[in-house]
Amino acid sequence: MPRQALVITGTIGDDAVEAMAALIRSFLQYGPDGVDRLPAAETLATGRACQWRLDVDETQAPALLTTLRERMADHPIDVNLVPDDGHRRKRLLLADMDSTIIEQECIDEIAAFAGVGERVAAITERAMRGELDFEAALSERVALLRDLPETTLARVADERLSITPGARELVATMRHHGAYCVLVSGGFTFFTGRIARAVGFDENRANTLEIAAGRLTGRPVTPILGRQAKHDTLLELSEKLNIPSSDTLAVGDGANDLAMIEAAGLGVAFRAKPLVNRAADAQVPHGELTDLLFLQGYRADEIVTPNGPQS
Repeated sequence: MPRQALVITGTIGDDAVEAMAALIRSFLQYGPDGVDRLPAAETLATGRACQWRLDVDETQAPALLTTLRERMADHPIDVNLVPDDGHRRKRLLLADMDSTIIEQECIDEIAAFAGVGERVAAITERAMRGELDFEAALSERVALLRDLPETTLARVADERLSITPGARELVATMRHHGAYCVLVSGGFTFFTGRIARAVGFDENRANTLEIAAGRLTGRPVTPILGRQAKHDTLLELSEKLNIPSSDTLAVGDGANDLAMIEAAGLGVAFRAKPLVNRAADAQVPHGELTDLLFLQGYRADEIVTPNGPQS
């Protein structure tokens, strides 16, 4: 049977670990005489992450995961089951920006300055849930920003955006261990360039807002980078860097991220919409971006910050 790592992340007390162990034993039908068949939980970060290495039949794995998530729903933890193989630590990271690497949606923040915040946010929400075509929805939202001064973009960047906890550590640690990290967004290069530098990405790709005479024209520069472009970026870089798909990780939260999440060796739904949770290999609805490191088997003393290894 394939070896799997059952990883729990979040705010983890002894009660949660004991409850998880009991549930695993029950599901896998480990009786009193077989208690020792369940390996001890391995601490990855005290109070934040631990794992069990299990031999689980592929036909059992989905039901096991569903059972554990349902039974542990009252605990502030995320439960995931990932292959514990030679490809666990990924060599290529593709990350969405809005509501993933940063905590906001840039276009919604721009729209607030233009006085159309609620209208744009409603379209954004529907597009994220997969109810609207992304390219058409982006064009519709950008049209509402026509004649907004270009200087508004800098105000949004300076006053409205915050980096998601764990983003810098995720990128710094993966790069330290040889991974190539790319910020790929359906948003705008004005912001991805700044965020990529602040977080430490190797490169960034996004859309460009058309500007004339210091004001937004209400049009994005075509072609628009959307769901297919994110997927194609994953394939392009995998081939260019000679990295197999099994060694890739993609993370995002909305419908625009589905194709790259489904194509990656490890696709992670981070604080995501329901359709993304259903499609992803792993879900992180409660935690921080450092939890993506624990899914890859990193331990707390291996996490790197911009100032050096975490103590």
